[in-house]
Amino acid sequence: MAPCEIDTIGEAPLCSIGEPVAEYAATDAPGDSRQRARGSCIQTASYSLGLFMEPLGAEFGWSRAQISAGLTIPALTMALLSPAIGAAVDRWGSRRLALPGLVLTAVAQAAFGFANGSMTQWLGLWAFYAFATLGLQTTVWTTAVSSTFTLNRGLALGVTLAGTALGQTFIPPLTNWLITTFGWRQAYAWLGVGWGVPCFLIAFFFLYDARDRQRRSPREGASSMAALPGLEFREALCSVPLIRIGISTLLTMFAGTAVLVHQVPILTEAGVSRTEAAWLASLAGLAGVIGKLVTGWLTDRFSAGVVGALTLSVPAIAFLALLEPFRSPALIVAAMVIVGYAAGGKLQISAYLTARYAGMRNFGKIFGLMTSMVALGGGLGPTAAGAIYDRFGSYAPLLIFGALGSLACGLLVFKLGPYPVWERSGSPTPAVEPAGRSAVAGTARLDEST
Repeated sequence: MAPCEIDTIGEAPLCSIGEPVAEYAATDAPGDSRQRARGSCIQTASYSLGLFMEPLGAEFGWSRAQISAGLTIPALTMALLSPAIGAAVDRWGSRRLALPGLVLTAVAQAAFGFANGSMTQWLGLWAFYAFATLGLQTTVWTTAVSSTFTLNRGLALGVTLAGTALGQTFIPPLTNWLITTFGWRQAYAWLGVGWGVPCFLIAFFFLYDARDRQRRSPREGASSMAALPGLEFREALCSVPLIRIGISTLLTMFAGTAVLVHQVPILTEAGVSRTEAAWLASLAGLAGVIGKLVTGWLTDRFSAGVVGALTLSVPAIAFLALLEPFRSPALIVAAMVIVGYAAGGKLQISAYLTARYAGMRNFGKIFGLMTSMVALGGGLGPTAAGAIYDRFGSYAPLLIFGALGSLACGLLVFKLGPYPVWERSGSPTPAVEPAGRSAVAGTARLDEST
């Protein structure tokens, strides 16, 4: 197929976008509904780290906190540089960041196999990985999707971000097999090359977002990209709904990523074998795919605040089910499905709500701040989880904190208020529409009027 296939939602042209690439075309014309997706994932370092903890600890004598400490480096790097990366996406588009990012990330992933027992070298490998992955952060993909879709933006984000959940599904059992068959060093090499090469080829041939189309056809691009409505960056910093979304994103990523990275050790502590734990982690990833698609469909039709509150709160049940007084084989399986489903929807809830309450004028830079919250929570959470285990000899305090944090996250995004109706000048109109399907239609009317 052609590099960029044009279709319409309202008046907005669509093109190939994804994480690292997804192609999705849809039209809201009566009787014509179709969608296609090509997705993949290269976030193997965090998804596989739990399976590397045992062999790394056995060979080098490292504690789990030491092994997890490397995750703080990409987290802090992303937290500091995400707004700048978002501004770069706003200016240059996704393709120019994603292609070199894919190559560097594949190399960085394989380089972990050269670890020699030095903590300085281990942290240096994570520093290289941190800078390599800057071109692959979520802002690269969500900016392209959110600026293209209006009426089905939630579902489009779900399809695009499903690559991460697919990675969570297949990486744990694959990593376990690679380590068992080839050893942990070669496993890192296979993970880097095995994901990096296909992802790069798919992105090279199919990843063209709206800004890439603007460069290829300046007249068409100018008409579609000019005067996008939304908040100025300084206005966003004072927006109460956006502040609440940011705090919720930080908390949910802290607790969720801590459990995600340590899920295999958590399950083995509960009496599950290592192989069964890897398959349960895979089951959680499959539930994450469903969570992304269902959450996307729901946010397009109902209040995203209510949908988000329910999705972010329900992991509290799962975390409590993994504790000693309650856990059983059936509850462990149910808990992993719940954790996976919620993990699938939490990031796109943040992206969707940010787009609705901030608009698209400076979405890359504003969502870059949200990505900073993702990075801080995602980096500090696993390290804190490792420290908790080293201190108490159990993950129970982490699970209790995760349950309380999940409830707090749900309350933060509940009742954010009606969506603003954006004018092309950038400021919202005095009138607002309810946060549901009618609000989406209102935005579509603005798009159709241009």
